Amino acid sequence: MIARNADIPPAKRIEFRIGIHQGDIIAEDGDIFGDGVNLAARLEGLADPGGICVSGRVHADVAGKLDVGFEDMGERHVKNISRPVRVFRAQIGVPKAAAAETTPSLPLPDKPSLAVLPFQNMSGDPEQEYFADGMVEEITTAISRLPWLFVIARNSSFTYKGRVVDVKQVARELGVRYVLEGSVRKAGNRVRITGQLIDATTGNHIWADRFDGALDDIFDLQDRVSSSVVGAIEPKLRQSEIERASRKPTESLDAYDLYLRALAQSYRFSEEGLAQAVSLLRQALAIDPSYAPAAAFVGWCRMFQRVQGWGAVSEAEVAEGVSLARQALEAARDDPEVMWQTAYPLFYFTGETALAEAVLDRALMLNSNAATAWICRGNIHALRNQPEAAMEDLDRAQRLSPFDPFGYVNAWGFAIAHIAAGRFEQAIQWADRALHDQPRFIIAIRAKIVANAHLGRLDEARAECARMLALYPGLTIAAFRASAASFAPEFVERYVTGLRLAGLPEG
Repeated sequence: MIARNADIPPAKRIEFRIGIHQGDIIAEDGDIFGDGVNLAARLEGLADPGGICVSGRVHADVAGKLDVGFEDMGERHVKNISRPVRVFRAQIGVPKAAAAETTPSLPLPDKPSLAVLPFQNMSGDPEQEYFADGMVEEITTAISRLPWLFVIARNSSFTYKGRVVDVKQVARELGVRYVLEGSVRKAGNRVRITGQLIDATTGNHIWADRFDGALDDIFDLQDRVSSSVVGAIEPKLRQSEIERASRKPTESLDAYDLYLRALAQSYRFSEEGLAQAVSLLRQALAIDPSYAPAAAFVGWCRMFQRVQGWGAVSEAEVAEGVSLARQALEAARDDPEVMWQTAYPLFYFTGETALAEAVLDRALMLNSNAATAWICRGNIHALRNQPEAAMEDLDRAQRLSPFDPFGYVNAWGFAIAHIAAGRFEQAIQWADRALHDQPRFIIAIRAKIVANAHLGRLDEARAECARMLALYPGLTIAAFRASAASFAPEFVERYVTGLRLAGLPEG
């Protein structure tokens, strides 16, 4: 049987020959010879009995002109054809719209979900396929270490290799909310890798970037790009989830959504925001007392409340935060995010430096791309008067997540590391960067006071001191000493000298 589509011009006319194991014939300008006929013969073997398989060229010609659904089978190697051919299987008797509707759909899991699709090899060099595939495998493995994220296994994602896909369809078939796709292009000894993260439920692009490098050490380049991609998309994914939770009606909230809302409130960096964050975390723990992320984040919030002088944080509330941190540490030893959230409050409130450092080491063993863990470790090194080790950690954090929501904490870490090293000009520059992002960040103002005082710029130091006291009335040198029990003694004395020169009351 021959079916002709009268809407197609003669020069582009396609003939569907339906029979047992039928293929397609490409006919252009009346020429039905050459690879067209060879291809038709080869595609016959791919078709179901009574079905049709067509080449990518044929599919492009008939797209939108026939009310027939097509399934993309990807690129296939067929006998006697030197190049791979993209093949589409016609869904006989299934209209195009109905074919889309019958795509199997999996329910979304109860946490953020992601599929990393095979990257396109744009170099035209088949030898680079292994590099592109290895890149995806590295990224998938690294992202899989994030316990709060559901990641589709590499073998499932690679069923889409060589296929032109609709990310919304992929998301339905794999049951994920987010899709990461990209491409690799090689030119000489240089390679460019691009990536983009898409919310498949809306089609919105959440993140996109490109990476350039030399192929001298191809595996080092894979590691570097993998770390950069994971470090960059983790905060973007988190922010997207926070925004999604914020749009949900309050009657449908569970512990996870309450935790996300608490994160959003903490990002406001205000007295009201942190108080609301603690309230939301308590609600989450009322629903699920074993929910470790909420338990860990209480201590983190209490620490910032104490540092900023926001509210009269009682010793009982501090003790509650420490107790919850220990509880979270016990319950979620394989969750790197819980690890870093507990480490710094334990260091700050209890002075358990060795424990905090061990917890951060474990967090980074579990996920070496956890930028905030590197920030915390760098800050502890700086406060322990180890500036060079601090710089290494903070540099790593900045490379991993250059637009991190906690970037102002990283900048403050650089400032205090430079103070520890006696480099006061650089300390002022980094303190200013932190204050650009968070003008009310008390400890960044304090770093700027100390650096100016040690440079003999007492007018500037006193002006910054007045600014700090306007935000935190009643702050004294004695109060600073009490909060710095876990800091290195020589670091504390350098700070006290600067604060005293700036005129901060003794207390």
